Amino acid sequence: MKFTKMHGCGNDYIYINGFAEQIAQDEKPALVQKISDRHFGIGGDGAIFINPSDEADFEMEMYNADGSRAEMCGNGIRCVAKYVYDNGLTDKTEISIVSCGQVKYLELFLKDGQVDTVRVNMGAPEFRAAMIPVTAEKEDMSVINEPITVQGETYKMTCMSMGNPHAVVFVEDVEHLDIEKIGPYFETHERFPKRTNTEFVKVIDKNHVQMRVWERGTGETLACGTGCCAAAAACILNGLTFETVTVKLLGGELEITWDREADRIYMTGPATTVFTGEYIC
Repeated sequence: MKFTKMHGCGNDYIYINGFAEQIAQDEKPALVQKISDRHFGIGGDGAIFINPSDEADFEMEMYNADGSRAEMCGNGIRCVAKYVYDNGLTDKTEISIVSCGQVKYLELFLKDGQVDTVRVNMGAPEFRAAMIPVTAEKEDMSVINEPITVQGETYKMTCMSMGNPHAVVFVEDVEHLDIEKIGPYFETHERFPKRTNTEFVKVIDKNHVQMRVWERGTGETLACGTGCCAAAAACILNGLTFETVTVKLLGGELEITWDREADRIYMTGPATTVFTGEYIC
């Protein structure tokens, strides 16, 4: 099986061309677990299959490192855009990609004939509790700056879906946060029936925030595109930043803009190819 290793701000996935590689659907979860292992496999935060689509120009079929299916990945979708352009599957610099029924629209920026940066229209954030999902008194309620107790400590969280569930928690110190200890308890907290991604955010000023993320099904990653969108929206909603925010991550930076009038969040950031290879299944 041929593959390409790519990353967006250090959020790395194994990309497989579904036009060329035919893998049975029921075999994919176990395969993803094997190839994502950083000691005995290729290594990555998961795997993404790039497939033909009737709904959009391409389909992104994404899996977490534990083999579970994921709905959306902001860093991943930028890399899919780079893959399809750089490998000649399209010559367009404005494309659409669908993942779990969600169609996103992307603008590709080139450098020396290859994709360097991608701007993604990530759509509108969803705040209704039932649609995230997160438990609340009423299904159509929003969970904004609401207390949650995890391991005996109370935090304030703002929840939303960016095509996948997010809980944004503001903290005073991101760098020394024991995320390996607290992250799994947020992910599997009883208030999140489908588990959640958790963003721990420190506001630096009105234009900049610092973030670490615990991703559902993977653990801490160096970046999370949808998580940055959620973090920026939470900051703006709570009056902590302006509507364009630079999010500093362990693996780099992403620029997020929430157009409140159109209710659309735009994410701009890099996409990088690391290497290609062949995995002996």
